[in-house]
Amino acid sequence: MLQPLHTPELCQLNLPPFDVRIADRNGKAAVFDFLRRKYVALTPEEWVRQHFVHFLVEHKGYPKGLLVNEQELRLGQKRMRCDTILYNKVMQPQMIIEYKAPTTRIQQATFDQISAYNLLLRVDYLIVSNGLHHYCCRMDYDSKQYSFLNDIPDYGNL
Repeated sequence: MLQPLHTPELCQLNLPPFDVRIADRNGKAAVFDFLRRKYVALTPEEWVRQHFVHFLVEHKGYPKGLLVNEQELRLGQKRMRCDTILYNKVMQPQMIIEYKAPTTRIQQATFDQISAYNLLLRVDYLIVSNGLHHYCCRMDYDSKQYSFLNDIPDYGNL
């Protein structure tokens, strides 16, 4: 049975609320992922992902058709999954977003993880979020540097 859910007090994130659709799937909670158009297991990381992609689409103007959740990457026999990728209008990766559960501190290992994905994709922006803290970097490949931004950029400013 589908039912709207407002963010429980214990799961309050540093992101705007949205109309969440929760369902029972074999006795476990599932949340509707509007990008994948299906219900997925409601884990703490998924709670962050769903808030964040809704934030990007509804508040930052990102086209939902250019966002992909759980994108698989392959490097030889190794398989990895990017939490979310933003593609540009010619379907080249432009941004990688990595999520962690709200109880997980964002540490160097998280940046190492997203950097490994970026070795394959070479995007302009990297974002890491646990729903409470968000970090956004703009890559500058010419100078071999990156800079942290104060805010997540609006889509029109990418």
